[in-house]
Amino acid sequence: MTSTNLKQSNKTRGYTIALISAAILSTTGILIRYLTQTYQMPALVLAFWRDIFVTITLLPFLALLKPRLLQLKRKDLPFFIGYGFVLAAFNVLWTYSVSLNGAAIATVLVYSSAAFTAILGWWVLGEHLGWAKAGAIILSLGGCLLVSEALKPTVWNINTLGILTGILSGLGFAAYTLLGRSTLQQGTNPWTSLFYTFAFASVILLILNLFPVSDLLNISSRSYDLFWLGDALGGWLILFALAAGPTLIGFGLYNLSLGYLSSSVVNLVATLEPVFTALIAYFLLNEHLSGTQVIGSTIILTGVVLLRITER
Repeated sequence: MTSTNLKQSNKTRGYTIALISAAILSTTGILIRYLTQTYQMPALVLAFWRDIFVTITLLPFLALLKPRLLQLKRKDLPFFIGYGFVLAAFNVLWTYSVSLNGAAIATVLVYSSAAFTAILGWWVLGEHLGWAKAGAIILSLGGCLLVSEALKPTVWNINTLGILTGILSGLGFAAYTLLGRSTLQQGTNPWTSLFYTFAFASVILLILNLFPVSDLLNISSRSYDLFWLGDALGGWLILFALAAGPTLIGFGLYNLSLGYLSSSVVNLVATLEPVFTALIAYFLLNEHLSGTQVIGSTIILTGVVLLRITER
């Protein structure tokens, strides 16, 4: 196989993995929305249990199958602590956005990260920023504006906090993506990166839940709220399913795709997630999209397709 064919094969593999990741991750907003609506679970508490369950689920698999992946150099600790802080911030913002905006719109808003990732990837990691990628970014952002209905002044008057939280979650996701790409460039296995990032994020979220600042943010209450679900077995099962299923597998595949594609391309492919989430939310949560929002979803899809066509 020639180097050109190998490069195209790797790109195809990367696109396939990123697409599967988007489809799997699309269910996270649905499950978070269910937990916040049915059990009124605080965002900070939900984010903590989600991250700790991912860590607990992944640990035995790595320990039994590939224990060497649990090895981490001491010099890398500060980086992964910072990476964990970024993930913790993103998870809280994302969970809070879902509770404020609903699963479909929150998922669209988080992919304002497409522009953040492309610009920061070009600036920080030296990734190529050509006309095709720029066009895909414009289409993606345009689609996000239509789906979130952010062009309507009344939406900002009614839900300013929700939209701002959604956009900040997009910035957090962009930072997470760039750091993930950076770890791969340094030779760190994506599953090692995933484990330690979620482990440190869990510790940070535990501290935040116990610290009074959570009261000021109105996203948690007191330390005993960590066991908010109490004896609600159904709630605990859904929370564990959220962590062990779409979060672990979805983020794992997302990190894996970063080894084949640039961070900006992976993030652009992931903008298909709102389309999947909107469809699932329609059938399971009765969240309806307007004609404008359907057009916005189509524009996002078009941007990703055009990007892939021009790369080929």
